[in-house]
Amino acid sequence: MSAVIRKIVTVVEEVHHEMGRAISPPTRRAAAVAVIENPFAGRYVEDLTPLIAIGEELGEMLAKRAVAALGIEGPAAHSYGKAAAVGSDGELEHAAAILHPKMGAPVRKVLGKGAALIPSSKKRGGVGCTLDIPLGHKDAAFVRSHFDGMEVQINDAPRANEIMVALAVTDSGRPLPRVGGLTVAEIKGDDGLR
Repeated sequence: MSAVIRKIVTVVEEVHHEMGRAISPPTRRAAAVAVIENPFAGRYVEDLTPLIAIGEELGEMLAKRAVAALGIEGPAAHSYGKAAAVGSDGELEHAAAILHPKMGAPVRKVLGKGAALIPSSKKRGGVGCTLDIPLGHKDAAFVRSHFDGMEVQINDAPRANEIMVALAVTDSGRPLPRVGGLTVAEIKGDDGLR
């Protein structure tokens, strides 16, 4: 089963100034969001395999759109994160089926690595609900400068029978990071932590 996509929205955020200081180059993050039909809306289904396959399909597509929006090659991405919101006729397990079993592998393929877990969140929400996409460095979870998040909202999604699925990537960490921890230059990228 392929995803029945109603719309795709891509958002790019650039921070040029923070606390009166210039950010050069600007920090940038992009989210690609697909609004899809929930094939299991309004009913309990034991086997969620079709949603797992949709997660795999969306992983590649959304990752390609997000890096293209930043104008970078996949391996140049620093951080990533994913999120989903099911409409009122869906259940959290529908979001989990899309986000977890198979979405990560195609995302990592597009990004050229990704040793760290992809931070994620899921929720049930109505039309216009906000998705908070958690972000972390793709190769080393302990890089504090990249602990972040991106908020996205689509004014007409998710409808009761839909799922809003998002993937975010960045080309840098937060603007003006200064809370210590592992630096990007110190990343080994072997265990997903350091």
